[in-house]
Amino acid sequence: MIFGRFERGKSPVEPVTLKILVAGGFGVGKTTCVGAVSEIKPLRTEEVLTEAGRPVDDTRGVEGKRTTTVAMDFGRITFREDLVLYLFGTPGQDRFWFLWDELATGALGAIVLADTRRLEDCFAAVDYFERRSIPFVIGVNCFDGAERYPSDVVRQALDLDPGVPIVLCDARDRESVKDVLVAVVRHAMTHATERRPSVTT
Repeated sequence: MIFGRFERGKSPVEPVTLKILVAGGFGVGKTTCVGAVSEIKPLRTEEVLTEAGRPVDDTRGVEGKRTTTVAMDFGRITFREDLVLYLFGTPGQDRFWFLWDELATGALGAIVLADTRRLEDCFAAVDYFERRSIPFVIGVNCFDGAERYPSDVVRQALDLDPGVPIVLCDARDRESVKDVLVAVVRHAMTHATERRPSVTT
């Protein structure tokens, strides 16, 4: 006899859940990135930009942006029955930073999206993850019309440690974003191995 989706005598599978954050400056493509790979319709908490927020919202370089994330974006990828990845897009503006600590709890790692036209906008996210020893990769979102730079130039501009991966990507493209996610997981595994205490006999 079957009760719901489970056969009698069989325990339901408890999936292993992984969490990855998608961070970066205002208008860098975080919402787009989450939406590109999520298997479900992403939960979005976007609000229209208003005149009241103009003094605190720096829209230089993204003058055409009309909305902003005020809490988080949420997406999901199921790899198999027992392995699920959750994606959390963080708000990009300083006034919503109080949410970051809650979102970062239990995170496997993070993507810091960068726009080469406004690299300084991701300094704060890089600093946040470095201070908390959360492994992260830089995803350089290649906007149309933006100049392309070699990875070593981006690394120097962001003052990154040599071990931090830098991946060129298109936040609109599913396969491109998947490549960045793979880089995060690999980097997180390396990070965990390096921090694991060695066993002496």
